[in-house]
Amino acid sequence: MAVDDSQDIRWKQRFVHFRKAFLLLEQTMKIEHPSDAERAGLIQFFEMSFELAWKVLKDYLEEEGFSVASPRDTIKQAFQAGLLENGHVWIEALKDRNLTVHTYEEKIALAVEQKIRDAYFPALLTLFRKFKAMEG
Repeated sequence: MAVDDSQDIRWKQRFVHFRKAFLLLEQTMKIEHPSDAERAGLIQFFEMSFELAWKVLKDYLEEEGFSVASPRDTIKQAFQAGLLENGHVWIEALKDRNLTVHTYEEKIALAVEQKIRDAYFPALLTLFRKFKAMEG
């Protein structure tokens, strides 16, 4: 009888999608002086990467026996478990992701772009490298 190991690889399956979104974000980060359209793309790739990142964390934590429901719960538990180094950066990213999803104003876009470049992308990069090493 085959053992159902789909739960144990769920985070790996989700990581494949996270990798694709993250690599698009990484490519867009190389644009030093983005146009409005490029900035919107950068923010969109951040939103996709962030969404998939917290879901990878959620799947991984659930595999490890934790019960998490929301992005905030997942971030807090991942920080406590040592999966995230800067919990406050992830909570700020969550707030900004929620803000950018619902509105587009140039002033907000410029501020969020700077936060992505300075803090959020490095945090996502650290997580990407950690899970890439774990996927074997």
